[in-house]
Amino acid sequence: MIVRRLEDLVGTDADVEGGDRDRAAGTWRSRRLLLARDGTGFSLHDTVLYAGTSTTMHYANHVEAVYVIEGSAKLRDLESGEVHALAPGTMYVLNGHERHVLDVESDLRCVCVFNPPVTGREVHDADGVYPLITEND
Repeated sequence: MIVRRLEDLVGTDADVEGGDRDRAAGTWRSRRLLLARDGTGFSLHDTVLYAGTSTTMHYANHVEAVYVIEGSAKLRDLESGEVHALAPGTMYVLNGHERHVLDVESDLRCVCVFNPPVTGREVHDADGVYPLITEND
């Protein structure tokens, strides 16, 4: 059994900020509650994307499910051109590895699940992609 508290992750290697490299503080903060090293087959994140930011992502190597618990944003699918309003109670899954942008209106807090699980060492590349890293890498 694994039991963790969000407050215990603050300031550890499981507390990660990232996003726009031109913005000093980045565009998001992710606290990783479960990572690949936990052996669950998925990773679980509590992520906040900051108001007034836009973040381009493309999970070419992962499927991500996102459940919004606070805030608002627009999710733009760069492949289809569709735009979806995000608010508390909204869930979306990037099951087609869609390239997308999150335009955040008010701080957006989400619960995110990745499969395969991330290790915590991934960094978005210039295209917003996380490389596929395993615990053995």
